[in-house]
Amino acid sequence: MTPTGPSTDVTAGTKRDVLICGAGIAGPALAYWLHRAGCAVTVVEKAGSPRDGGYPIDVRGTATEVVRRMGILPQLREAHIDSRRCTFLDADGGTVASVVPRVVAGAVEGRDLEVRRGDLVAILHAVVRDDVEFLFGDSIDTLDQSERGVDVAFRSGRRRTFDLVVGADGMHSATRTSLFGPEERFHRPLGHCFAVFTMPNTFGLSHELVLWNTPGRAAALYAVGDDAELHALLAFHRPHPPVDALRDPGAQRDLVARVFAGAGWEVPGMVGALRDADDLFFDTAGQIRMPHWSSGRVALVGDAAYAPSFLTGQGSSLALVGAYMLAHALATNRDHTAAFAAYERGVRPFVAMNQALVDNGAATLLPLTARALERRNTLLRALDTMPTAPARPAYSALALPGSVPMP
Repeated sequence: MTPTGPSTDVTAGTKRDVLICGAGIAGPALAYWLHRAGCAVTVVEKAGSPRDGGYPIDVRGTATEVVRRMGILPQLREAHIDSRRCTFLDADGGTVASVVPRVVAGAVEGRDLEVRRGDLVAILHAVVRDDVEFLFGDSIDTLDQSERGVDVAFRSGRRRTFDLVVGADGMHSATRTSLFGPEERFHRPLGHCFAVFTMPNTFGLSHELVLWNTPGRAAALYAVGDDAELHALLAFHRPHPPVDALRDPGAQRDLVARVFAGAGWEVPGMVGALRDADDLFFDTAGQIRMPHWSSGRVALVGDAAYAPSFLTGQGSSLALVGAYMLAHALATNRDHTAAFAAYERGVRPFVAMNQALVDNGAATLLPLTARALERRNTLLRALDTMPTAPARPAYSALALPGSVPMP
């Protein structure tokens, strides 16, 4: 990739031509706002279509205002998962406590939302598909920056030039790697591994989460409504990432089976279901922390720039807010260098506060010692016996600037 010269941008009145890599959450949200600001937007996605499925995710706080401004809040409220109970179990499967989920998650009833990830992706895609060019089944091969733009070679063989490129391609962003270097420079491992998959709901669970723990191990079953399938999670402490297993599904299954050998409750059946699952997703828990989110005409948004880890419950919300703030900065600054700087100034403190929530999430989901587990259980028992009080938000808020200007 050639270095860029002095910052020059499109002249006033000329449409910016922007390429977004990634059609998950941040990508389509950014595409919506950039189209509204008068940009010509293309989204490239290596999957053949919008990805469905995935573990339920949260839309909280400031992100709720973003989706309201997009006009999709009613659809998300309709898709909201009405979880009614969160039950914590001990090593033998006995009940420690059963509490209202929002009390544990720090969500605000009537304002924050929990939806299937696939539902959010489908809603975002539907709101932009008629206005934005989507290139499914393709990806970026090389980026070459110059004063006039970014020359992009795609793996399909097509070549095009864009004014700007934005990487919204997730925690393991190829855009970030091509621009800034190996992921190891920016990945902050949190010392845990997790496997998520679906399995039959043979337990009669409905609208609830059941979580089993021993020190350093967690197994969870999540019934979204009265579905015939459950979302399953097996998570465990691992001080150093199991590098050999990260790209080998067979090794991942073997590792999980070894870690949970001898476990009680329904864990043996979960390990068996994991063996047969065709939707297994295995990864390490971690965050992305970068000193800068842009270089020349290329910027990053969402998990590609500042993944907070699922332990915070804030990944989707940061993606939505970051997309809005980046689009607003580009709409109000014709010079992309100034726009990217404004985006970072506006979002970085918000990112830092929400990434700091990770320790709270780990302490709830995966206590590492017997003492830490008993301390958590004592708190849960107190919540179980106390009258339900309004939950305090477990996240920080950001004052959004006015709506993204239209041309």
